[in-house]
Amino acid sequence: MNDAAEVFQPLQGDDPSVIAGYRLAARLGAGGMGRVYLSHTAGGRPVAIKVVRPELADDPDFRRRFGREIKAARRVRGAYTAELIDADADGTPPWLATLYVPGPSLAEAVHRRGPLPVPAVLWLMAGVAEALEAIHAAGIVHRDLKPSNVLLAADGPRVIDFGISLAADLTAYTATGAAAIGTPQFMAPEQAVAGEITPATDIFALGQTAAFAVLGEPLYGNGPAATVLYRIVHSAPDLSRLPEPLRPLLARCLAADPAQRATLTEIVDWCRGQLGTQADAGGGPTVWREVAGQEATIPAPVPDPTPAHTRPLTTPAHTRPLTTPAHTRPLGTPTHTAPLIAPVRATVPATPEQRSRRRRRIAATTAAAVTAGALLITGLVWQARQNADDTRGRDTTSSSATNPKASGESTGSSSADGAGSAGSAGTAGDDSVEAASSPSPSESGPPRPHAYPQERLDENNSLYIHVAKPGTRDDRKGDIRLNCKEIGCALESDSSHMVQMFADPGTTFEDCELFLGGAKEDRFRDWSLAAAAAGTEYCVKHPSGDIALLVIQQKSTAMWDTPGMSAVTVDMTVWPAT
Repeated sequence: MNDAAEVFQPLQGDDPSVIAGYRLAARLGAGGMGRVYLSHTAGGRPVAIKVVRPELADDPDFRRRFGREIKAARRVRGAYTAELIDADADGTPPWLATLYVPGPSLAEAVHRRGPLPVPAVLWLMAGVAEALEAIHAAGIVHRDLKPSNVLLAADGPRVIDFGISLAADLTAYTATGAAAIGTPQFMAPEQAVAGEITPATDIFALGQTAAFAVLGEPLYGNGPAATVLYRIVHSAPDLSRLPEPLRPLLARCLAADPAQRATLTEIVDWCRGQLGTQADAGGGPTVWREVAGQEATIPAPVPDPTPAHTRPLTTPAHTRPLTTPAHTRPLGTPTHTAPLIAPVRATVPATPEQRSRRRRRIAATTAAAVTAGALLITGLVWQARQNADDTRGRDTTSSSATNPKASGESTGSSSADGAGSAGSAGTAGDDSVEAASSPSPSESGPPRPHAYPQERLDENNSLYIHVAKPGTRDDRKGDIRLNCKEIGCALESDSSHMVQMFADPGTTFEDCELFLGGAKEDRFRDWSLAAAAAGTEYCVKHPSGDIALLVIQQKSTAMWDTPGMSAVTVDMTVWPAT
């Protein structure tokens, strides 16, 4: 794996410290549902806490589906699954906890080291098939099995997000009116045409995932979602690029007819047969250590702060040694020690003269404190008035520069024994009251967000931001385009303003509204993707006033100088203008 500093990020100012009693130790990353944190159970076992994004948490339909999927996922028990151990769909925010898997995703491993060797792919398929057996036995169809949902632990793969991602996807896809759920490059034909979803759907996705592991890219290629889905539905996969030992099994998994696909038991048995003696000789962990790399050291649990009232004021007499033991006491330390509690001194009544001196000291001290406080308040009031005068002076200067008549009136008023100043102050006060009584659009809360996931931009299409007609279109007339004609690739627009967010993931409407305030005229019309990676966020403002957040999910711009080879996939959230 990567260095621990890359895997475990420190908590930031906007991160919670505790979620439902789980003390958070580090940030693990962010996904389509929200942020992911490292925590520990009471017994010290590491867990991944997934906290749902605010725009999803505000959707009652999402909470209902999320709760239903949580109940189903609790029934899954398998050696190759990341077990769901706790969750609350009604929490604020909703969250869930799964056992933490110390290893990269298959997508990360392939991106880092390239295609996997055939033995590793066989172990991968056998482990994922066993995971799917446990998932299907609980009455769940994963629906979104893909390389990013398979984690590579040192002792084998772990399948995550079984059934859980469906709640978020349904919310997002319902908003766009689409019928299919899942990731286009790893869908089955029946899923692509919104047909009946069965356990065989996951077997097709397993075949695609295995092909990705050995090829380093999706079997059906990249491109617009509609193009990829057309290939999946209407063309047979090209298996000639696959290693010979894998072709028979993947051909069975990728059969167009669900009834003709291999069963999970057949997949496990076939993989074991190909591995031969390695299957029983413990070769799997060795293969995985080579693929996943060395595990990063997991941060220790965050201790609970000890409440002050639980600490004993003194050590019980029967457990407290009267002196420090000789064998632990530094040389030269006296044998007697100070008592843990100071002795109580006898109280001697004060004489009348002592009481009089004491009252005088108290009175003098009180008077000094009152005087100091009065001086401080006077200074603050004077400073506030000075600032107000400076502000009015600037306003008057600005008004004079644009309105000579106003300048003359101001001059005349200021010479009339201060009457003009009083009048100006009164006017300013009225304006302030009126401004305070008119709430800004953001005071009533941000507008309702609309989610549009997995929007794919390439050099032949464009992306609409305006909520009236959002999403990608097949020409270059939309609001956002991918331009790779210069050195590298960039997002560009002729109408909308963009700002890249360099802070931690989780940008909100208020963040975009604030940072887009400086995007005026012809500035901020394009942003280079050279330093962008998965998770990079961009705020965009449409001329209509709609504000959008683009979060990069996948970027393929390494061959920017080859026409048609570059693309970027983003998750888009749009807040309509109020």
